[in-house]
Amino acid sequence: MAKPALGRGLGALLGGGPAVSKLPQPAFTTTAPLAPASGLIADSGERLQRVPLDRIRPCPLQPRKDFAPDALRELADSIKEQGIVQPLTVRARGDHFELITGERRWRAAQLLALSEVPVIVREADDRAVLELALIENLQRENLNPLEEAQGYAQLTGPFQLTQDEVAVKVGKSRAAVANALRLLKLPPVLQDYLRAGRLSVGHAKVILGLTSEKQQLAAAERIIKEGLNVRQTEGLVAKLQARAGGAPKPGAAAPQARDSHVTSLENRLRERLGTRVQLRYAQGKGALEISFFSDAELERILQLLGISPE
Repeated sequence: MAKPALGRGLGALLGGGPAVSKLPQPAFTTTAPLAPASGLIADSGERLQRVPLDRIRPCPLQPRKDFAPDALRELADSIKEQGIVQPLTVRARGDHFELITGERRWRAAQLLALSEVPVIVREADDRAVLELALIENLQRENLNPLEEAQGYAQLTGPFQLTQDEVAVKVGKSRAAVANALRLLKLPPVLQDYLRAGRLSVGHAKVILGLTSEKQQLAAAERIIKEGLNVRQTEGLVAKLQARAGGAPKPGAAAPQARDSHVTSLENRLRERLGTRVQLRYAQGKGALEISFFSDAELERILQLLGISPE
């Protein structure tokens, strides 16, 4: 009995991976009024107090940059009725405090012209501040894909954490972190499209299969103009990849359109391994090429494949 072709069986192979559960959201409660000057001592040993709003400054490490005005106004209306239920988290910086988490609440408090707000004062270095800000925003799903990627890039860049360490700290899979970082390889124009929601993360991942910036831009414009979904985008990218192989020699057979199932599987492999992957397949034969760009990345890929480098 002949084995089914790869394309006909890929539907069963391309199921999504298990979801990563979110970290629990910490709760801060108190039954007594917050002291106006000297702070109460929270269970964790951190000071819980009220401070003047004008003594609080935003943190330059905050990964979130976009704050929708309508959402801030809704939050301000809620605070006006209910008060600030969860204190802001800050750290002392000379004569003022710097936000660690709670910038939306701080901005909403400014809209209401509040004189003071409840805060938890925490000791934290820059890396801890970035980690806490990322975790809070990821739990609340407040970050757009580029903000999330840039936060990971700060941890893997200036703070020199590995992708595995970042994944553990923010409660994500290593593949999710690696794929988020890949979004930063998109041209600036496409990053703007992604930030504005004109392209989805799924579209962006497929577009990254094109090595030419010109082709990436052309693909994005067509996706937006024609309203292509991710599966249709995979077919478009496959055609562009075939076209990039060059014009056929005289008398040579025209290149066949790439199987969208193969393209889809290639994208899944790229996401799982977090690196460039090329899958060539024809009539049950082909090759799988996995790229790496450092010894550390090779070791990481081998570990994912269950192979000891020794």
